[in-house]
Amino acid sequence: MPSACSHRSLLANTPAPSGNGCGECLELGQKWVELRICQTCGHVGCCDSTPGRHATAHFQKTGHPVMKAFPHPKWAWCYADKVYVA
Repeated sequence: MPSACSHRSLLANTPAPSGNGCGECLELGQKWVELRICQTCGHVGCCDSTPGRHATAHFQKTGHPVMKAFPHPKWAWCYADKVYVA
């Protein structure tokens, strides 16, 4: 496992959010714990503490590696390198 994120350049992206909440959770009538925003396309998904784990599912489907905390982006997670990115 790398100790650094090889996708750090994606942190400079400011994609428009796909919504104010996890679209998949809203569609299924579920509630989320926290949200993440994809730094590639702006998809907003729920965190892994939420049953749907839609941010992780988005990475698995698209390969988009970096998600920031949303709506207050104090940190990011790189799924590909499995590291937190500040």
